[in-house]
Amino acid sequence: MIFEPTAIEGVIVVRPVPRSDPRGDFARLWCESSFAAAGYRFRPTQISTSRNRARHTLRGLHWQAAPHGETKLVRAASGRIHDVAVDMRPGSPTWLQSYAVELDSTARNALLIPPGCAHGYLTLTEDAEVIYLIDAPHVPSAASGACHDDPALGIVWPARPALISERDQAWPPL
Repeated sequence: MIFEPTAIEGVIVVRPVPRSDPRGDFARLWCESSFAAAGYRFRPTQISTSRNRARHTLRGLHWQAAPHGETKLVRAASGRIHDVAVDMRPGSPTWLQSYAVELDSTARNALLIPPGCAHGYLTLTEDAEVIYLIDAPHVPSAASGACHDDPALGIVWPARPALISERDQAWPPL
């Protein structure tokens, strides 16, 4: 696996290194010892999925407030998404800054998002399925969110959302 740090501490692009032969290829998508050797302590305790039927469906921006923060490894299992992480950690030198990457099921790349960072994405294809490996249980009372188009965040989305939940539209400005 290749680990590519971003400008936001703890937000890492993870790329598999496929091994190919005439049958196709094989790639490791998560390995505790590989993550640990690269300096990332990440031990998933749950795997979740979201299936999105329509192109330009927006989910997020979500995070769990401390002390219930969670690390997520996010990957497109089918289709493509514009994936965004936002640093919501007060006192961080990159507070309110975002990082975006296209996650593509063909490339099998992933984004590691640490506790205290918001996560959201916009589907770029129909029938995009997203897989999340998460290291902490979901605590509904710790659920937090921000509006995807909050001017304080300045996120540039590649398209206008065609479908977004009422809950995600209702997050107050920061």
